[in-house]
Amino acid sequence: MSKRLASMADWIDARFPMTSTWKAHLTEYYAPKNFNFWYYFGSLAVLVLVNQLLTGIFLTMNYKPDASMAFASVEYIMRDVDFGWLIRYMHSTGASMFFVVVYLHMFRGMMYGSYRKPRELLWLIGMGIFFVLMMLAFTGYILPWGQMSYWGAQVIVSMIGAIPVIGETLSNWILGDFMLSDAALNRFFAYHVVTLPVLLVALVFIHIVALHEVGSSNPDGIEIKAIKDPVTHIPLDGIPFHPYYTVKDIFGVVVFLIIFCGIIFFMPEMGGYFLEYNNFIPANTLQTPDHIAPVWYFTPYYSMLRAVTVNFLWVDAKIWGIVLMGGSVAIFALLPWLDRSPVKSIRYKGPYFKIALTLFVISVFVLGWLGTQSPTPLYTLLAQIFTVIYFAFFVLMPWYSKIDKTRPEPTRVTG
Repeated sequence: MSKRLASMADWIDARFPMTSTWKAHLTEYYAPKNFNFWYYFGSLAVLVLVNQLLTGIFLTMNYKPDASMAFASVEYIMRDVDFGWLIRYMHSTGASMFFVVVYLHMFRGMMYGSYRKPRELLWLIGMGIFFVLMMLAFTGYILPWGQMSYWGAQVIVSMIGAIPVIGETLSNWILGDFMLSDAALNRFFAYHVVTLPVLLVALVFIHIVALHEVGSSNPDGIEIKAIKDPVTHIPLDGIPFHPYYTVKDIFGVVVFLIIFCGIIFFMPEMGGYFLEYNNFIPANTLQTPDHIAPVWYFTPYYSMLRAVTVNFLWVDAKIWGIVLMGGSVAIFALLPWLDRSPVKSIRYKGPYFKIALTLFVISVFVLGWLGTQSPTPLYTLLAQIFTVIYFAFFVLMPWYSKIDKTRPEPTRVTG
């Protein structure tokens, strides 16, 4: 049997680089031996991506991208399709868990300087993935055509329409109509199930290839490729990804699936954060919900949009809000050039960076909570304060990262 398998492998290798690919990306891809808890989330993001693709395929088999039938088709999936409720909850929970693991993956990169040389391009590709993921989440949020789907889309469309000169034309081009209607729903469905998933998968593939070219970062910020065995040319501080980290990732997958299944079977709405209660009501173009708020993973940016309340330089406050909201995402791409610290990892950075990162994380959580609340003068003031803290982390980084008191990085991985 082993001879037959070897013969089959040889036959495939002569026509497709199966064994060489396996070696290059698994058995002979050497990763740092000091990976910790924070290095689970890259592989978990791939797992959730596969879940979203597979469950999405099954959902499209019964979903109707029609303004008069979309909501009813979702109810049909939930009530009449065999295990349709399970597939829908796997997909809706997967959307939120996708952002959980991606945000934690990004936070790990910020802690350990994974955006620093030679990984600048890797970081930029990752930011492209994040941007596409946000567009996927937005277009998917519209498809159930519930009250929050419709009115949330109206908020975004009105933002696009507010762009000077080209706003109205761009809005009509995206919608395919002069208002949010059946044509727009069809377009968002096409973006969600074809255009954006293809783009996302392509970017993830490029991201992994780029990662394996420059090598993984590690909690010490050491480049393990710099110190190799003179005979074997294997990194002295590296171990093969397979079997060591495949086993580690399997453990992470098991723990993640326990949490994932617990949410699906016991609290799929997650108190209205994963699935909002207003979205269980069919879209009504004549009745605006009392409080319109996006899903939790968009609320920090929504808070920044609402934080701008005055016109500035003859530009409407709404425009500045849009600029702030877009800039809050785009500014992550500048991190490789904003960080002037002589060390990469938070382990060896000084108190300034640690305090700045802590304040940044607090600002994200506070802005996220404020985005779920109805605006009041106090909440608007808090949103303005924490928006300043959010951007100060990036704008002041060239200064505080340069004067921070750092400790020298070790020459070898410490564990």
